[in-house]
Amino acid sequence: MLDTGDPSQTLLSPFTMKLHVQKPQATGSVMVSVEFIESLAELLCGVSAILFTFIATFSRSEKAENIVQNVIALLLIGAAGVLWWLSLSGGELWGSNYLPKPLSLVCIVIAISARMNIKGENVSFGANPHTIGKSSEEE
Repeated sequence: MLDTGDPSQTLLSPFTMKLHVQKPQATGSVMVSVEFIESLAELLCGVSAILFTFIATFSRSEKAENIVQNVIALLLIGAAGVLWWLSLSGGELWGSNYLPKPLSLVCIVIAISARMNIKGENVSFGANPHTIGKSSEEE
């Protein structure tokens, strides 16, 4: 009877030899879990939403307002990148794998609008609802 040695060896080979399986080498990149990317995206969006909510408080000082506007813009650009990364890594946001890409574009639009400093100017040039009733009463 032919001795094949290790059971992992093929039975067709009359020679007893050890198989060598090469382990994958580290390439220097670190694997990041999808849950971490999702949490990072939620954190960046949440912090920027809180800062955006309290922008009136920061607008008491022009310097503080400019700093917060820059921080909001940077956080939202970072959130857009992280949301795109989440989509490319196959992750989901709030149970949907469709949401990250459109939300990243929304983040970019809001980042641009966060940098707009209109200082209370009327940019709509529409009818003011407070003056509509007054003009008919005065006549």
